Amino acid sequence: MPRPREFDDITALDAAMETFWTKGYEATSTAELCESTGLGRGSLYNAFGSKHELYEAAVGRYTEVGYAATIEILRAPGSPTERVRALLHWVIETDLADPSRRGCMAINASIDTAGRTDPVTDLTRRHFERLEQALREVLEEGQRAGEFATDRDLTRMARTLQSTYYGLRVLGAVTQDRAALLDVAEGALAALR
Repeated sequence: MPRPREFDDITALDAAMETFWTKGYEATSTAELCESTGLGRGSLYNAFGSKHELYEAAVGRYTEVGYAATIEILRAPGSPTERVRALLHWVIETDLADPSRRGCMAINASIDTAGRTDPVTDLTRRHFERLEQALREVLEEGQRAGEFATDRDLTRMARTLQSTYYGLRVLGAVTQDRAALLDVAEGALAALR
């Protein structure tokens, strides 16, 4: 009879996510995953399969948690302009507060798997599509409220704003210049009007 699991899958997955996010897929060893999760090699593989399957699960967890935080900001009370500003400022503050300067795990994962057919590529692509749709919704609301330009294509506006969002994630990983990052955010907001 198999022994029952003596660990919490989500806690172990979060620990693995942090390790992959900090080191990247290739640089993360199984020993480091065992250390960060507190699981032995057998328990780790029994629970999650291979290292790559654990990475897929970690990227999936990151995108779900990140998307939930994004949606919470974009659907919070306040005007569409205030909510878009809050999202961009949240990204800036999140990345500046990270002493490891990891940036966005979804971007890191998409670069790691660029050009390959891979479940991680599919996960990150879906994440980017979901963010684009969420931005499109708040921009459409802003157009109806007269806050954003109505003579421009909504999808193009959402994609441009998404590019700014992810650009801030990359810049936030390499600079401590809050003022410069805030300038980017305010420039993006001005371009919506």
